[in-house]
Amino acid sequence: MKKLKLLLAIMVGVLLIPCSVFADEAGTSSTSEEDNKVNIYFFRGEGCSHCAEAEEFFESIQEEYGSYFKLVDYETWYNTENADLMEKVAEARGEEAQGVPYIIIGDQSWNGYSTDYDDEIKSKIKEVYDQAPSDRYDIMNYLDNTTSKSKKDYSSDIVAVILILLVTSGIIGGVWFARKKTA
Repeated sequence: MKKLKLLLAIMVGVLLIPCSVFADEAGTSSTSEEDNKVNIYFFRGEGCSHCAEAEEFFESIQEEYGSYFKLVDYETWYNTENADLMEKVAEARGEEAQGVPYIIIGDQSWNGYSTDYDDEIKSKIKEVYDQAPSDRYDIMNYLDNTTSKSKKDYSSDIVAVILILLVTSGIIGGVWFARKKTA
């Protein structure tokens, strides 16, 4: 009977291993200044004069607003993956990307660039920055949530299922073996 209790205790301990191995690490992350910055998605074309103007604008506000935003740059004219991403982003937002520059801050976007947008863009940067990072709308997070699981995600699920099956088989075998010995 002592062996049966010991076997059960070991099996319960083994059952807890998958729970600790695959625990979500999101709660353990620390928030750095970089994590707190607002992502500005900037789809542009190399050689585009309007894109160059927009780049100059973002550089010009770097001193005053640089601690509030991170410019995430995607060149679309010579990079088909970035061009495809721009189309997916526009589609997810329910709009059509009508060329570059295509700028996205939070839940707002701008097709093209004009100096008339400067105050609106600065205001949007500040508005989104003032929101808690967990409350911010980020189109890339939305795209990640709507796409299918990656192979890495599936492989960790498979490992967890295999571990659970092995542990369950071990418990059943242990109980069967213990009963056979006591009989």
